[in-house]
Amino acid sequence: MKVARFHAPGDIRVEDAPEPVAGPGELKIRVRNCSTCGTDAKIFRFGHHHIRPPRVMGHEIAGEVTGTGERVQVIAAIPCGRCAECARGRLTVCPDQESMGYHYDGGFAEYMIVPAKVLAVNGVNTIPGGVGFAEASLAEPLACVLNGQALARVGTGDDVVVMGAGPIGCLHVRLARARGAARVFLVDVNAERLAMAAELVRPDAAIDADPVDQVLKLTGGRGADVVITAAAAGAAQEQAVLMAARQARVSFFGGLPKDDPFIRLDSNLVHYRELTVVGANGSSPAHNAEALRLIAEGAVPVADLITHRLPLSQVLDGIDLVSRGAAIKVTIEP
Repeated sequence: MKVARFHAPGDIRVEDAPEPVAGPGELKIRVRNCSTCGTDAKIFRFGHHHIRPPRVMGHEIAGEVTGTGERVQVIAAIPCGRCAECARGRLTVCPDQESMGYHYDGGFAEYMIVPAKVLAVNGVNTIPGGVGFAEASLAEPLACVLNGQALARVGTGDDVVVMGAGPIGCLHVRLARARGAARVFLVDVNAERLAMAAELVRPDAAIDADPVDQVLKLTGGRGADVVITAAAAGAAQEQAVLMAARQARVSFFGGLPKDDPFIRLDSNLVHYRELTVVGANGSSPAHNAEALRLIAEGAVPVADLITHRLPLSQVLDGIDLVSRGAAIKVTIEP
């Protein structure tokens, strides 16, 4: 079969590999869609400390169970299910968490093995009828968005700012609306990507410059109830605090580069405005199941966010599209 393997930074190869065989407690699936994300682009450029090459990449996975034909979606982040955090229900911050496409071969392959530990934490979800494989593969990023918005308590009547107009930002816009937000504003420094995203998700305002001033004007000087930084930029995090209303929630959803993780934060704004600043780290198996349900019900449409469908042989083209911000969502069809 064909796979896309990471060998070193700048070196991903589409190559032949033996078709895998499932061991005890494992599941073999025929991958139908594995979508790409910004993390794949970062791995291609810089590698990742959890990846020991060669490794088959891809973690937004949907396919069919061999032998039964059951249509399934597979989680990416795998909690251990046994540690103190997991015992407290905090699966997203499991210190022993592993991931598909990192610790285990992922979905940029015709066939893959789902480890037993994924099944042990209910990490394989049946795809509801009427939901295609490509849409189901977006349940994983939507699950991460669900986790972030739950932590930031996005709710009815909120003015919400989403900083970053990539696929995650688009999902944040749509989920915020589904959760009852009054208005949602989308911010991005890349005017072309912002225009492409805004055409799809129709925010109440699309902002490509002076976001703090613009948000304050749009809210009559009050600021936003929730600000979500769906971009790996320290400047966005600093601006988020400046545009937050009193008792607002600020979500540092996108992590910063490990060689530049520090920002300048006005602590007095947090203090006097009673702001809540929260992080967000991946998703739990339950978030994935909930994401599939929202997609199936049409509460969070995702099909139109898939702007490119490519065969496995063109996976590097897909990663390039993501790197340049020239696509919203790219899915690979092995």
